[in-house]
Amino acid sequence: RLSMKPPPMLLALSDGPRALADAAVLNTLAPLLRRLPKTERRQSVMVIPGFLGDDRGNGPLIRFLRHLGYTASGWRQGRNLGPGSFTEDSLTAALAPLIEAGEGQVNLVGHSLGGIYAREIARMRPENVKQVITLGSPFGKGHQQASHASRMYRRLNPQSDARDDNGSLNTPPPVPTTAIFTKGDGVVNWRTSLQWGDDHDVHNIRVAGSHIGLNLNAAVWFWIAKKLNEV
Repeated sequence: RLSMKPPPMLLALSDGPRALADAAVLNTLAPLLRRLPKTERRQSVMVIPGFLGDDRGNGPLIRFLRHLGYTASGWRQGRNLGPGSFTEDSLTAALAPLIEAGEGQVNLVGHSLGGIYAREIARMRPENVKQVITLGSPFGKGHQQASHASRMYRRLNPQSDARDDNGSLNTPPPVPTTAIFTKGDGVVNWRTSLQWGDDHDVHNIRVAGSHIGLNLNAAVWFWIAKKLNEV
C-alpha cells in the first residue's frame, strides 16, 4: 500500500502567499471568464467551504456563477469547523430552495473538506444531486496522515468517523464527479484528491496553484463553468 505523507514543508509554508498570487491572476482574467457561455437551463449550485472557511471566502465564486445564470449560494452553515458545524436538518433546509430552483437537482462544488461533504450528500441523496465538483478534497485512502490540517481537525473533531476507517470515502458517489487538484498543494497530499479507478462518470483535472487558493483560481473557475454546462 502506498504510504501517504503531508506535502513538503516548503510547499506548506508557501501555500498562503501562492494563494494571494492565484487571486491576483484571477483578478486579471476575471473579465475573460465572465464571457464564458451562460447556462440556458434552470440550474442551481451550492458552494461548500473548506475546513476553517466560510461563505464569505467563496463569495467571488458564487457571484461569478450567478453572473453565468446559475442560482448559486454558499452552504449557510457558518464557518466549517467539521461535522459539528451543521446538522442534517440545517443542511437539508439550505439545500431545499436550491433543489427547487434547479428543478429537482443541485450541483455541488466543495473546496477541500467541503468536497468530502458534497460527495457524502450525493451518496445519500443521488436523486437530488446533478453532479459533484471537488477542489483539492482529500477523500483518498491515507488522507488522515497526508494533511497538515489533520492535527487541528482531530482536535476540533475528536470523534472518529467510521467511513474514514473503512476507506469508503474514496468510493465515488453515484453521480458525475469531477476532482480538481494541484500538484502544488501545500496542505494535503495531492494524490489523496484524485479519484482512482476506471469510471466514465469520474474525471480528474489538474490545475496549477495553491490549495488555499483553489476557490480563487482562474483555471478552476473555467473548469467549474465548463463542467456545469456539460452535465
